[in-house]
Amino acid sequence: MSNQKKGNGLALIPLLIFIVIYLGAGLILQAQGVDMAFYQFPSPVALFFAVLVAFLMFKGTVEENFSDFAKGCGQEDIIIMLMVYLFAGAFSTVAGAMGGVASTVNMGVKFIPAPMLIPGLFIIAAFLGVATGTSMGTVSALIPIALGVADVAGLNIPLAVAAVIGGAMFGDNLSMISDTTIAATRTQGVEMKDKFRVNGLIAAPAAVVTVVLLAIFGRPETAVAPEVLEFSVIKVLPYVLVLVLAIVGLNVFVTLAVGIFSAGIIGMVGGELTILSFASNIYAGFTGMAEVFFLSLFMGGLSYMVTKQGGLEWLLAKIQTFIKGKTSAQFGIAALTAAADLATANNTVSIIIVGPIAKGIAAEYKVDPRKTASILDITSCIFQGAIPYGAQILVAGSLAAAAGYSVGPMDIIPLLWYQGLLVVTMIVSFFVPYADGCMKKDPWNWEHDCAQSKVAAK
Repeated sequence: MSNQKKGNGLALIPLLIFIVIYLGAGLILQAQGVDMAFYQFPSPVALFFAVLVAFLMFKGTVEENFSDFAKGCGQEDIIIMLMVYLFAGAFSTVAGAMGGVASTVNMGVKFIPAPMLIPGLFIIAAFLGVATGTSMGTVSALIPIALGVADVAGLNIPLAVAAVIGGAMFGDNLSMISDTTIAATRTQGVEMKDKFRVNGLIAAPAAVVTVVLLAIFGRPETAVAPEVLEFSVIKVLPYVLVLVLAIVGLNVFVTLAVGIFSAGIIGMVGGELTILSFASNIYAGFTGMAEVFFLSLFMGGLSYMVTKQGGLEWLLAKIQTFIKGKTSAQFGIAALTAAADLATANNTVSIIIVGPIAKGIAAEYKVDPRKTASILDITSCIFQGAIPYGAQILVAGSLAAAAGYSVGPMDIIPLLWYQGLLVVTMIVSFFVPYADGCMKKDPWNWEHDCAQSKVAAK
């Protein structure tokens, strides 16, 4: 920002307080044996306390600090991000209410040959994650089915659970309506479709190798076909429609609006929804995004205040002592994101925290923001889907326990092959820019901070 003069490490104290409160509450509750310990203390409340500290310690009157906070909350990228969250929540809720999730899962199970059930679970989870934008929703929906299928077919149960988690993280990472995608693209100022292309080229090889490994090591000794459940192809169409429209580059709000109303119409024609329940589900989708909405809003305001006080400039100066060029800059962004996710056990929170810092590093070392957005999303999904206290593994273990299976985090983590392979393909992309082809065709214009094809529009 133009009003920055010098770095000030003390300005980072509010952000550190947020992490300490959030992490500390999780550790204390976990030590007490509380289920889902890291998700009991609402992250927006921890951030609210951090904002109060910023108001107390930063120079200026309360009115001046509040003006800065409001400017941060009201930044165009923040407002767009918040609105996308609401639209994405509405689409996911309406599509689920009309039976889209159940149909997607059941259709996948029907068409997968019995010997390919475990790789099939990965593929179903991947599609469901892309379609719904939520790894948590995917894990919650699929794990009970995966356990039943694995039991009947004599499959390795921990491997089946790991396949679902891996596929869910693949889908969440690439989904156009995932909160991680929204946060990564908005903090870096890039189009979703551009991030999807770069991200996809990095993630696809890891996914393909994972499917092959699952097919080799997950094959049952005796193939038993699972029970065929009912499904409706038309109920899967809204997901496909949103995915296709997003990839071709249609405005994200138009894309999601089409998805919301197509799912609503299908639900009303099929009798699952009425006009009133359609409206209620849209609102439920809005309110379901409340946590990430408030988190992003508060973080936008706090980040602006911290930046104005020189906090991010000081941090960038320190980071730059370890960064020598474009390759190490990419490693630095990935390391910061990994550390943030390990501290918060929340991939969206980690992106929101690191996003502004990553943008500064990218500008300094000319790392294309489309690549930066991919690194943010990929790294956060790798660690979120592999830490033993992450929601995905905790929920999977809880669902397994409820169904009478003993599947702990240490049974699952060694079998998370996709996450491990994704680390490899991401690091390879730092040295061998095999995923950068689409960026080279439309290079980044650093003067205007957008792709060259967008310069005329500015």
